[in-house]
Amino acid sequence: MSIARGLPWRFFFRSINTPASCSLPDHRNAKTPPVGQINRSYYTSRVTLAAMASSFSKVVAALIGALIFSLLVTYGSCATPANFTASDFTADPNWEAARATWYGAPTGAGPDDNGGACGFKNVNLPPFSAMTSCGNQPLFKDGKGCGSCYQIRCQKHPACSGNPETVIITDMNYYPVSKYHFDLSGTAFGAMAKPGRNNELRHAGIIDIQFKRVPCNYPGQKVTFHVEEGSNPVYFAVLVEFEDGDGDVVQVDIMEANSGYWTPMRESWGSIWRLDANHRLQAPFSLRITNESGRKLVANRVIPANWAPNNYYRSIIQY
Repeated sequence: MSIARGLPWRFFFRSINTPASCSLPDHRNAKTPPVGQINRSYYTSRVTLAAMASSFSKVVAALIGALIFSLLVTYGSCATPANFTASDFTADPNWEAARATWYGAPTGAGPDDNGGACGFKNVNLPPFSAMTSCGNQPLFKDGKGCGSCYQIRCQKHPACSGNPETVIITDMNYYPVSKYHFDLSGTAFGAMAKPGRNNELRHAGIIDIQFKRVPCNYPGQKVTFHVEEGSNPVYFAVLVEFEDGDGDVVQVDIMEANSGYWTPMRESWGSIWRLDANHRLQAPFSLRITNESGRKLVANRVIPANWAPNNYYRSIIQY
């Protein structure tokens, strides 16, 4: 996904100033005192030299300590600290700070194919209704975050309404913009604006926002399964969508007809799960889904014996 144009980037570099080297005094022209003078002042000189050595040792110790402290401060950390700014935090404990960009058509759903990296189809239509977003790693979670719902709002730009809007993670964008990055559809980005100022807000390109996780709610919908293109008697792939609550799925298991046991499916990509079988699969299939909270639901015999690729099969289950 491409970030909105005009994004300012700055790079910061740290310079280290090394202190000037110390120089020793030049003793080449010093005169040697008479032997008698050396004998008479031996004790005095010894005391003086001891005092000088003690003072020199203290100075050296102080310099070494300062140097070690400086090195520890500069290089002692095992990990580079994150360069968070004030905009990375919010005073409201229920909201977290993020940054938002947008992509696609100004009033579109994001991707040109109205899909995205989660595998959802027709996200321009209800119940997604183009209120969609790419997420970076903490939001997309390598596909485990697909379908999760968030409220977002913006307050700092003059065109921001401050009212929360709900978006669904349907795509990914791992570009390093901020700790949390929502790359929104043009529709979702503009929805945060005051009436009549949608385009003004979109022209900002990148803005500070706040967000929080909220339960998903798909009124009148049940968990739906789409059998993916390429599925056959020894390979079965299915897209899972429209889960209330957490909105995401972290595991799918399949039970063949009359088998009596569950076989774990593997996440293929996004919200699509697959099974590569070593035998011809026997339908109808029951599917068991597990959400992020660990709650399991079973859709008994939801995939019929005469199933076919590129078809939707609606269950009677819902979180």
